[in-house]
Amino acid sequence: CAAYGAHAFKPADKALATSFENAQRMHLVHSVMLALSPRLPRPRLSGSLFALGTAMFCGSCYAVALTGERAYSKLAPVGGATLIVAWLTLVV
Repeated sequence: CAAYGAHAFKPADKALATSFENAQRMHLVHSVMLALSPRLPRPRLSGSLFALGTAMFCGSCYAVALTGERAYSKLAPVGGATLIVAWLTLVV
């Protein structure tokens, strides 16, 4: 994703580029958390929520950026909420 975004992805609409960059950033951070999930207090719960939230949030942002179809963005808030719950499993 990063190489494609840096070298090949050149949308005319800057909002699509921003969507792709947001997806990349969130994907990176939450992939690290997913990799660390076996060491977390509730590994199955946290790992599942990080995986699901990352797939929904980043997937919808990537889909919008690559297709230009804004209907895919409806899944991003659900993915974002799932990621928030995943982070809460670390402190609750």
